[in-house]
Amino acid sequence: MASTDFQLTVLGTRGSIAMSGPDYVQFGGNTSCYMVRAGEETVFLDAGSGLLSAPETCPKAAVILLSHLHLDHVIGLGMSPLLSQKGQEVEVYVPFCPDEKTARTQLDRIYSPPFWPVRLDDLGARLHLRCLPECLAVGDLRIEAMAGHHPGGCAVYKLSYGGKTLVYATDYEHSEDSDVRLAAFARNADLLLYDAQFCVEDYERKKGFGHSTAEKGLELMERAQIRRLLFIHHDYRSTDRLLRAREEKLEKENASYAREGQTITL
Repeated sequence: MASTDFQLTVLGTRGSIAMSGPDYVQFGGNTSCYMVRAGEETVFLDAGSGLLSAPETCPKAAVILLSHLHLDHVIGLGMSPLLSQKGQEVEVYVPFCPDEKTARTQLDRIYSPPFWPVRLDDLGARLHLRCLPECLAVGDLRIEAMAGHHPGGCAVYKLSYGGKTLVYATDYEHSEDSDVRLAAFARNADLLLYDAQFCVEDYERKKGFGHSTAEKGLELMERAQIRRLLFIHHDYRSTDRLLRAREEKLEKENASYAREGQTITL
């Protein structure tokens, strides 16, 4: 009998750059990547270094939704075992590009000599680069996107399956206008992944960097009546000890910081 589960598995939580060492064990050191299983469908949210921990094969074509093309969100493409499997179908969706030729050109700038020795087309998988439409269906999984608030642009995704909804808002900076739009987009979501890279003190010095705080995430959670909140895109300087301390201050059972390897069933 085919699975009907709707699950999120955290493969990479870190923002900007990957980290390693004893201070980054509990919450993880890989950059942004989240695997969504909706029945027999497999969708990845971003392709940071966490993509290297993904299964090497998927029963159907794997779909990768890129939020934007900053290096920490695409660095896993060139070394992913999934993309190295001969015959594996992989569809990669690139936001904010006018056509598929542009999408390919943008990624080829990263994955070509002298910056990388192997082009994406030379990997074993059958790779299809697509421009992100406003709405996309992957089997019975419905995917919608809106523009977030980040330098250079960033897509916010909403995935709906079996009456449940997951929203992914990485590299998102709060503002009056963007918060109104995101609250409407994410209203009544079962799970929101929200960028909380900065504490309030850091944010005051880094306005315009394109990231937010846990406090603003909690405000959005209440405003949009979201059932569960998962903070993501941890700063590379935020150790396990620091993130545990921030989590304890939340004093909310349904709000926490993402941990690499955890699985949430909606």
